[in-house]
Formats: sequence, structure tokens, C-alpha cells
Amino acid sequence: MYTLPDFAEWLQIKSQVKRISSRAAAMFQSCGVPVINGQNAISGSWPWQVSLQLPTGFHFCGGSLINQNWVLTAAHCRVVVGYHRVILREHDRGSNAEPIQTKLDSKVITHPLYSSKPTNNDTALLKLASPVTYTPRISPVCLAPSAINILPGTRCFTTGWGQTATTSSPMILQQTGIPITSPAVCRQIWGQSKITDAMICAGGSGSSSCQGDSGGPLVCKRSGVWTLVGAVS
Repeated sequence: MYTLPDFAEWLQIKSQVKRISSRAAAMFQSCGVPVINGQNAISGSWPWQVSLQLPTGFHFCGGSLINQNWVLTAAHCRVVVGYHRVILREHDRGSNAEPIQTKLDSKVITHPLYSSKPTNNDTALLKLASPVTYTPRISPVCLAPSAINILPGTRCFTTGWGQTATTSSPMILQQTGIPITSPAVCRQIWGQSKITDAMICAGGSGSSSCQGDSGGPLVCKRSGVWTLVGAVS
């Protein structure tokens, strides 16, 4: 996982996002308001969830809608301008009856400090070629403030269509509740050199993100709304 607060200003400047406080968001229901139930997410329960797909419909990464024109994902997903599809309102990848919105991207902005070896600052912004139309099931996630401090043990959620076993990739959007882990514990598990100050760790409860979840959201509840605190790497 990669934390967003360390480069919240970069996100805000590049995507021209007007920051909305959690209190204001709760009042106007402008971001961060899902419905949750079970491991299979209810259709539309995470309205900022994005599926990045090949023209064939193959899902390869996730993402988060942060306003009508921008999506946050992982830099290592290597989205190609005008080629990969940005799918919103996707729930069941096996269905052709869902009222999805399909967008192309016109620009990809990779975090200026991104590195693949060792992995660090693994985030990218996708500018959509045309604005998203908001609906009750398509809306942006709230962005975390720069000074956010999430305590270890806080239960957060990650969502996506990543593998649930070594040989399976679910058609239905999955949601997983996972606790935030301290950097010290994370370094014990992954090694000192692999965990940087730009990262936030979550997991250890028997559930986690997996292949295909990359770029997808890690959200924690603040003041009654869900706030984006990390992107799966």
C-alpha cells in the first residue's frame, strides 16, 4: 500500500481537486459514501471504484475516481494513453447488462519520485478524455488531508477484482476489511529496505489485496465518510 497524505499537495495541484472536509462531505454527500455488506460487495457500494481494462475487456488494475476528470491508480500499472479503458460502475465483470461508463484517458501523470526497483511512490493520475457523469452509483472518494494520522489497528477496506486464490479471479467486485499495521511491524515482515516513509501497511488478518487489485483504493472511515488513504501496489 502507498499512502496518499505524503503527496496530497501533488494530487491536488495535478488533478485540480478542490479539497472537501469530511464534515462537509458528510453534509452534502459529495464523496466517500458507500454501502457495505459481506465479502461480495453490493452493486454500487463503492461508487469510486474503477476497473482498468484492455480493449478486450481484460481487467488488469484498479483505480479510484477522485473527481469528474481524474482517476488515481498505481504507476506500475503503466496505463497507455488512448488505449486502455477506464470502466466505472462495474460490478459483475461477467455481465453485459450493467450501465457502465467507459472512458479513455488523455494524459497519464506518474508521481515524479516513482521508482520500480525498489518500489516507491507507486502512484499515477489519469486524466479522462471526457468528464464522468455522476450517478447514485458513480461518485468520487474523499482525499485524505496531509496531516492525517491513522492508528495501527484501524479497520479499513480495500476493494477490487484481484485473485482470491492462486488460480481464481472473481467476476464480482470484492471487499476486504483489513487493519492498519505499524511501519515497525511491516518492516519485520517485508524487510527494512522495502518499506519507506511513503507507504502505509495494512493486512495481517487473513485477508489482503492480491494480483489484479493493484491501483485500487484503501479507504478508512473518518467523520462518517470513507477517505482514500492509499493505493494498492
